[in-house]
Amino acid sequence: MRALLILIVVLTITLVVGDRVGVVVAQNEIGRKVAAEYNLPRQPDVEIGGFPFLTQAVDGTYREIDIRIGDWSGGDISVRNLDVALTDVSAPLADVIGNRTSNLVAGTATATAVVPFDVVQRFAPSGVESISNSPEGLRATGTFKVAGLSVPATVFATVALTEAGIEVTPVSVQAVGGGPTVSLALVRQSLAFVVPLEELPLGARLTAIQPGDDGLHATAVAHDVRFEDLP
Repeated sequence: MRALLILIVVLTITLVVGDRVGVVVAQNEIGRKVAAEYNLPRQPDVEIGGFPFLTQAVDGTYREIDIRIGDWSGGDISVRNLDVALTDVSAPLADVIGNRTSNLVAGTATATAVVPFDVVQRFAPSGVESISNSPEGLRATGTFKVAGLSVPATVFATVALTEAGIEVTPVSVQAVGGGPTVSLALVRQSLAFVVPLEELPLGARLTAIQPGDDGLHATAVAHDVRFEDLP
């Protein structure tokens, strides 16, 4: 009986070690392919959730795969702390081995990232010298043209999602240093601008935006992501 128990323990350890080795190899391969696909400066960290891994691999379904990309640039936009969570992933073992993507599908891809304020400022009108977060909303300071005069002021704005990207709209303005009162109507249109970020990798469209201390926190979601359709 003792010999049988020892054998069971040894087999269990072997299976666990094999499972962990398998998941590490798979995570490294996913990271390598994502880095190559999006021309990333470094390979992202990948974590395949669920245990055991080998059971998921044989079954061809994975509950969750987290991809931590970090810095990412798309077009004129750069973001930080980009994370992508894939859920309900279907990846038949035969297709994975054969490097075929026709049947590789994720039920949902949820991406989160931070658009730094220095990136946001690149799209702001001239005169904006700094952008930060505040209890009153997005805060832009600078010197603005009002009725032909250059007036130092602080503008508070809201952010919202549009088809063109992240829209920044002034909602109040305060003169700085005892300067003349500034009418919101005079600066509202000239200081409104759009940050042209519409989606994140894997075709995830922006669904939420929230100012934070380090920038605009964006969330994007895509459903039924077919990997063969990705650019």
